[in-house]
Amino acid sequence: MNSFNLKSALLAKHAQHPVIIHFPIALFIISVAFDLLSIWRSNPAMAKAAYYNLLAAALTAPMAIATGLAAWQWQLEGAKLKGNLLLHLIFALAASGMIWFLCGLRFRQRQSQQTPGIFYIFLALATVLLIAIAGHLGGFVSGVESGAN
Repeated sequence: MNSFNLKSALLAKHAQHPVIIHFPIALFIISVAFDLLSIWRSNPAMAKAAYYNLLAAALTAPMAIATGLAAWQWQLEGAKLKGNLLLHLIFALAASGMIWFLCGLRFRQRQSQQTPGIFYIFLALATVLLIAIAGHLGGFVSGVESGAN
């Protein structure tokens, strides 16, 4: 594949997922960081930034899931879901579902002028853990963490 050929780069069997996946991850983690800062500093601007980053993470998560499913079909040729591949899918779907759940929770909190409470922060930090585990397993599935590269 020629690295300067846009068609080859965009249509490679696995190129989209490793690029797209970083958007919801980064947006969600920075959302949690902004929430923690907003609580620590009693700063409503940080809470607002956290909300919009969370919303962006929720909106980009379906694309990450879709490209992951496409990579499974194209790069891994629809390999049977077992082991690290199955665990990666489970943790990724759980994390995506939690991001959407937290987004809905946050939407309702904003409507009633509430700030995120300890329950929300606990769930958000648990979601960061789900994301970390999914990412770690994804590294094994892709071969990045296998030691072969």
